[in-house]
Amino acid sequence: MSDRYRQDGGPPERAFSIVQRVRFGDLDAMQHMNNVEYLRFFETARIDYLMGILPEHNPGNRRQFGFIFAECHIAYRSPAHFGEEIRTYIWPTDLQRSSLRIEFAMRSESDGRALADGWGVLVGYDYAAGEARPVPDELWQKLEPELVG
Repeated sequence: MSDRYRQDGGPPERAFSIVQRVRFGDLDAMQHMNNVEYLRFFETARIDYLMGILPEHNPGNRRQFGFIFAECHIAYRSPAHFGEEIRTYIWPTDLQRSSLRIEFAMRSESDGRALADGWGVLVGYDYAAGEARPVPDELWQKLEPELVG
């Protein structure tokens, strides 16, 4: 766990969060949420967070600056089950010339138990050209004040 958490192990006070419900299709053969789905929940929260900072940003528009997922680390803490509501917290912790590190924590809404935590590194990317790009100044100015840590 990063030093960017509160002393009680929870996400920082300034973290963005959304709630998502575990669907039947999210389950594996053992009837708990498949490990792959934790990444999907993280990605959904990450996209909502970035669209809140840059409402004009459209992650599906290949002609705009975007981010490509370069690296992800997930520590699984507890299984999630069908119908459970999960709150995913997101907060940026490091902004470099061409990359952004975002940390996350997932907690059960019913009992607050830790389900997973981790981080991902996003690299600025020009999808039309097919190559990495620096984070544009406009986005940098909006992300820098959001940094936690």
